Amino acid sequence: MPNQTIVTEFILLGLSQNPKVQKIIFVVFLFAYTATMGGNIMIAVTILCSPALLGLSMYFFLAFLSFLDACITSVIAPKMIADSLNDSKTISFEGCMTQIFVKHFFAAVEVIVLIVMAYDRYSHL
Repeated sequence: MPNQTIVTEFILLGLSQNPKVQKIIFVVFLFAYTATMGGNIMIAVTILCSPALLGLSMYFFLAFLSFLDACITSVIAPKMIADSLNDSKTISFEGCMTQIFVKHFFAAVEVIVLIVMAYDRYSHL
């Protein structure tokens, strides 16, 4: 008889089982997430609100790159931050596969944008 084990969820072990350390981890990761999102959004808004900068292709790509960084950060970090305080530290199989797919998708788009930026700089020489 073949193995019929079906995985429905994963248990996220985390960095610590100590509740005090979990609160410290929550604060540190929440601060890092907020700083990353704030910085990326600030870069994108600054470039998008300046018509002189937006007209140059380099700044358009930089704004798009900071938007992609904000998207990549938002794929996994909120679940990790929320689970650092929750008692139930599980993620469904579908949720895990969705996170992996979306993270790889945004990373591939970021690589393509970096290649286009490199070609744009090379063609202006």
